[in-house]
Amino acid sequence: MDKKAVVLLSGGIDSTTTLAIAQSQDYDVHAISFRYGQRHTAELDCAKRIAEKMGVNKHVIVDIDLRAFGGSALTDDIDVPKARSDQEIGTGIPVTYVPARNTIFLSFALAWAETLGIDTIFIGINALDYSGYPDCRPEYIEAYQRMANLATKAGVEGNMALNIQTPLISMTKAQIIKTGAELGVDYGLTLSCYDPDDQGRACGACDSCLLRKKGFEDAGIADVTVYKI
Repeated sequence: MDKKAVVLLSGGIDSTTTLAIAQSQDYDVHAISFRYGQRHTAELDCAKRIAEKMGVNKHVIVDIDLRAFGGSALTDDIDVPKARSDQEIGTGIPVTYVPARNTIFLSFALAWAETLGIDTIFIGINALDYSGYPDCRPEYIEAYQRMANLATKAGVEGNMALNIQTPLISMTKAQIIKTGAELGVDYGLTLSCYDPDDQGRACGACDSCLLRKKGFEDAGIADVTVYKI
């Protein structure tokens, strides 16, 4: 393949669907995941299995310890919200927001892409079912892409212009799941939960689990996720 891309892979529905989309567009994929101090690492086990099953060129897991800063229910001793209504989920920025996470992740992906001579990065962010995270908006990606092309040797010398692809940006969760199903994604390999148990079972009540459940229901596709409740 002449086309190559770096894909951010968390092990969840959105990033796995994004990986499938990149491959459907004939990109040779290099996947990058992060052990960033999150309270659970079950998602990384999922990312490893997904990368292997989907035959990515290379999969790397980068270690970053955002626990040094905390400030999020995912990296600090803060309870993960459970059983919130749709209205509550859609209002404000929740405590599961990790400060600057996508900016940090994209910076690592950018460094790897420039090293490999790759001009395309795929990230599975979504501006509709996104739980209020400010770094999942189109204007954020546009600004980051402009910055990246000012901050890299390849961009300054005019040898390569970075392009950040966000194929899920305007999709509902149901549309994302339908798209992935059409591309043959095995969602049984994925994990979306913010608070899984030691066996890797999803809690079934956090915002991410609720959005996942609703997505499968709205898509009319069986949810094979193993939930505790």
